[in-house]
Amino acid sequence: MPELPEVETVRRGLLPVMEGQVIALATVNRDGLRWPFPHDMAARLTNARVNTLRRRSKYILADLSTDETLLIHLGMSGRMLISGQMLGTFHHDHPAPQKHDHVVLDMAGGARITFNDARRFGAMDLMPTATAETHPLLAALGPEPMGNGFDEAYLMARLKGRNTPIKSALLDQHIVAGLGNIYVCETLYRARIAPATKAGALTARQVAGLVPLIREVLAEAIEAGGSSLRDFRQADGELGYFQHRFQVYDREGEPCVTPGCSAKIERMVQSGRSSFYCPICQR
Repeated sequence: MPELPEVETVRRGLLPVMEGQVIALATVNRDGLRWPFPHDMAARLTNARVNTLRRRSKYILADLSTDETLLIHLGMSGRMLISGQMLGTFHHDHPAPQKHDHVVLDMAGGARITFNDARRFGAMDLMPTATAETHPLLAALGPEPMGNGFDEAYLMARLKGRNTPIKSALLDQHIVAGLGNIYVCETLYRARIAPATKAGALTARQVAGLVPLIREVLAEAIEAGGSSLRDFRQADGELGYFQHRFQVYDREGEPCVTPGCSAKIERMVQSGRSSFYCPICQR
């Protein structure tokens, strides 16, 4: 499932061809994906201008001139692919339609944006922009990890007294939005905190250290275009490459990268997900 860096990478790729542009024609090729598409979605999107293209957690949000907001969730295999007029002078023709091209947006500027989703776990929805933050998928989300609302005092208050492992706490979208398995594993390694440590047992110093490390890992991943595991590609079709910088994730049995550490990376299962960690560096 794409995490915050992958979704932000896709948003940035779409930005030049969507924001400020009119959707000249929207084509919807099925009734829905994970959930049914909203009523008359193609008609409601056609001729609408994309005023702002933003991200909330793992969702892309397009605020439209019609006072509605288009919500896009990539799911496990969803891709937003761009063809036609692209950045600057780069141009290529539209590819032939594919089996899993479920929604197609032909922009007035010449670009075509195709939502392709082979596994059909993605989603699209339309809601009034004025009340978008109350949408069921958005209403209970915690603050953005890169935003001002996420700081040491906030995280300390949310973790206080919690008996759940810190790994599970940081994956809780009610506590902080957008973090997923990959980047929590990488953050906890840099913080030298074992993933099974009880969240409420962390010291003030450990919690204070987590906030900048979370931002550091996310910023590096965004710069690298996200992590390409299985299905993820950027909007231009390119792969992300942060997976080449993994220090613990998916490295079970490989040597720890900390100089002088003789341990090998281990894996445990927490709440059905694999946690990768160094048994010596992370206490």
